[in-house]
Amino acid sequence: MNTLQLLQRRWIVIVLWVVTLQLAFLFPGDGERGRDIFLNLSYLFGGLLALSFLWARLSLFGVRVTRQLRSNRSQVGKYAEETLIVENTAPLPKLWLEVRDFSDLPGHRVSRVLSWLAPGARRSWVVRTPCTRRGRYRLGPITLYAGDPFGLFVLRRDLELSSSIVVYPLTAELPAFAPRLGELSGGSLRSRRTHHVTTNVAGVRDYVPGDSFGRIHWRSSARTGRLIVKEFELDPQADIWLFLDLDREVHVGDLPPPAPEVVFAMPTVLREPFRPSGPDPTTVEYAVAIAAALARHFLDRGSAVGLVTYALDQRRLIAQADRGARQLDRLLSMLAVVHAFGGVPLGQVLEAETVYLTRNAVAIVVTPAVERTSWPAAVRRLAQRGVRTLAVVIDPTGFGSGVAASAAVETLTAELLEGHIPTYTVRCGDDLADVLR
Repeated sequence: MNTLQLLQRRWIVIVLWVVTLQLAFLFPGDGERGRDIFLNLSYLFGGLLALSFLWARLSLFGVRVTRQLRSNRSQVGKYAEETLIVENTAPLPKLWLEVRDFSDLPGHRVSRVLSWLAPGARRSWVVRTPCTRRGRYRLGPITLYAGDPFGLFVLRRDLELSSSIVVYPLTAELPAFAPRLGELSGGSLRSRRTHHVTTNVAGVRDYVPGDSFGRIHWRSSARTGRLIVKEFELDPQADIWLFLDLDREVHVGDLPPPAPEVVFAMPTVLREPFRPSGPDPTTVEYAVAIAAALARHFLDRGSAVGLVTYALDQRRLIAQADRGARQLDRLLSMLAVVHAFGGVPLGQVLEAETVYLTRNAVAIVVTPAVERTSWPAAVRRLAQRGVRTLAVVIDPTGFGSGVAASAAVETLTAELLEGHIPTYTVRCGDDLADVLR
């Protein structure tokens, strides 16, 4: 029942109550029978209004709502799973309850209408939402609606049941990305202990609680009669530094509007994993997806990966180079929430952030800046210092930029290749696994 029908029905009862009350007092003194009839009718309509309001009011109390999020992190191409539990703790049954959710996660359909909730009863349902867009989203709040059996009153109760979920960007598999790790520039062995397992064993020591069994040196343990573990040093393999260009002046393309929300929809049972077709058709989404794919590629192969970007005016975001799954989680958390709000050109970022890069580093630039830009000169200076550099250029032509950008991409690519800088060009609709070879 919509709001207009509800108001019409309520006002009809109110008008009947007022009319019958007026008619009861308009009868002369000798017309007691007629007066009694109209008084009884007025009592009936007045009692109906009072009873309906009280019923709707009591229906909102004694209701406990719990939302359980399986994990506060997900990823594009995976699911966000949440369980909603509604329990009636009151001694009276609930004729009907409407649970309306105001989450901003695209496609997150939690709202439902529950009928006849007996005392002590509980209802629960699981919502599995396919994640199609990266970002940080709010789950909640929730509003409860309840009414009376006659449909005269519908009251609401706001519940501050809010949480957040972070959706990581899609990380494409890059099985053939070049150069291979063996071709990257290296350096001398670093005499620094690390908790990571590397190919460089620095020595042995006694086992302490918390050491993994993979670090145990069984031959030494058998010889000494106690557990002995290996210690490792950082290897000379090059650190990978990703420079993500988020200058608002060079990015183009608009995100498509989210799909219209279906307020009341049965939760869709989705069991099979799905795979989105690719990033949203904007240069910033392609740039973030490329950076995420490269980070995963090198971290899976044991390299240390860092990230530098300017995401909001002159606000500097940096993740120091590190290895392992924890570093991948840190990088994806950063990439999930960044947008093209930066105000510093990539050339200035490279000049400021590459001062301390040594020959033990590889700089990978991801940018759609192709016209009247100074970053190629900064990359060439890095190469002259012996820092291995690569460039991933996003062609803005297919994202809504002018035709002149296509010619600028060809000129820029030729300039970089002339400086012996490997360059990859990504266009709208490209499969990252195919183009980054």
